[in-house]
Amino acid sequence: MFLHIGQEISILVKDIVAIIDLETKDNSPSTKEFLTVAEDEGFIISLTEKPNSFIVTTDKVFLSPISAMTLKKRVNEFLKGKLA
Repeated sequence: MFLHIGQEISILVKDIVAIIDLETKDNSPSTKEFLTVAEDEGFIISLTEKPNSFIVTTDKVFLSPISAMTLKKRVNEFLKGKLA
């Protein structure tokens, strides 16, 4: 299954490593460092100027305008249907 993450971008669910909320004010220094290094290495693809979440895949990091909660709900709905 593909997950729509913003604009016209969809990614394979099986490639997702993590979906993380950027709106929380308690983002750890490790998270900030991870994003800085990912950007320096050219792994970040920004889909918006004001991201709400970021999605770590096996080869890229996407900054998405869609909230982490909404993305997680979409994945969970897919997984429920697959397990039923």
